[in-house]
Amino acid sequence: MVEIERNELKTLKGFYALMAATRAVRFNAVNAIINGDAVPERSVASLQNGLDTLEDVSESEGKKVLSLDGERTISLDMDYEINELRKDIFYLEEGEETFLDLLSDLHPNFEEHVRAGHELLNGLDVNGFITDRDGTINNYCARYLTSIQSIYNAVFLTRFALNKAKRPVILTSAPLDGLIEISVNPEGEIYYAASKGRECLDLEGRVRRLSITPQKQEAIELLNKRLGDLTSGAEYEKFTLIGSGLQFKFGQSTVARQDIGKSIDEAESKAFLKTLEALVAELDPDGLNFRMEDTGLDVEIILTVETAGEGLKDFDKGDGVKYLNDELDLQMFRGPHLICGDTGSDVPMLEAALELAPDTRAIYVTENTELATRINGLTHSALIVPEPDMLVTILGTL
Repeated sequence: MVEIERNELKTLKGFYALMAATRAVRFNAVNAIINGDAVPERSVASLQNGLDTLEDVSESEGKKVLSLDGERTISLDMDYEINELRKDIFYLEEGEETFLDLLSDLHPNFEEHVRAGHELLNGLDVNGFITDRDGTINNYCARYLTSIQSIYNAVFLTRFALNKAKRPVILTSAPLDGLIEISVNPEGEIYYAASKGRECLDLEGRVRRLSITPQKQEAIELLNKRLGDLTSGAEYEKFTLIGSGLQFKFGQSTVARQDIGKSIDEAESKAFLKTLEALVAELDPDGLNFRMEDTGLDVEIILTVETAGEGLKDFDKGDGVKYLNDELDLQMFRGPHLICGDTGSDVPMLEAALELAPDTRAIYVTENTELATRINGLTHSALIVPEPDMLVTILGTL
């Protein structure tokens, strides 16, 4: 069993290694809880040592400072990593009932939102449960590969998957390898769909992928080489170390230009966006292979697909839902379904599910009134909540 000792954390590499170690501890704890066994000894002590190590990192202007390569330093927002460790330790030490009181203290109107979710889903066993991850069922983190899923989060989600959902799917834009490395749900209980649904790990541990034509594959391989070359230099390397970093997905590539902590000067972030736009225009002057989507934090460069009646379009999560329905035999012609998301890029999931079965409910995590109006306009069976912790609590306490 992995045990974490309290150490002096000095490097970015050490930070990533520490968070990977917390993943192993959390995975073992979740499996024990789901199986009704005792949580492994020293789990709490290991997580506490990890927390103490993070809290001891020196700060400058409210951010933790680590060495990048022995000469340069990088300032990091570690709020997610620290806060989720604190919550996991409290959950293991105090028990679930007291932990829910903690969540109620942390989030205004927590109990009212949870109660509304119970009313929406009361007595319902869903056929398809399809949800986004970050910002939906997982609190946002300033970096993707350190956004290790919390113990309480995995317990709540797995409980819902086992008891209330026949076909549970986490569908994210992230690459499959990265998604698995930060998840601590028990193996074989939830489908992991990545790259907007182009690739998936099924319940038997097999990887399924949507086919890409040789011409499209060649185009994205050239793009990825150029992106790697661009960001390996000192001028742009920092963009691989913030937020989503540089991710080569299946049929899509992502480059961070900013993170939620606004670590990059806004003018520099916009200049980098222009550089990426110029690179894509150079590689695809006629717009036959790629579409770009800028979220303000990440730049998504997506392989186009040919669709009947629509011509070329970027592959979205609605296309992913339809592919997964066919590939995994999700039988989405048969409701009810529950779809969860937090941004406009998650709306196509709901649209696709409604097209397949009108008996579809939605819970979206947002404080964006425009998005909330859009969701409520698609279905009357929708709930809007402001925090991921509210959604996972709704699911885990039905």
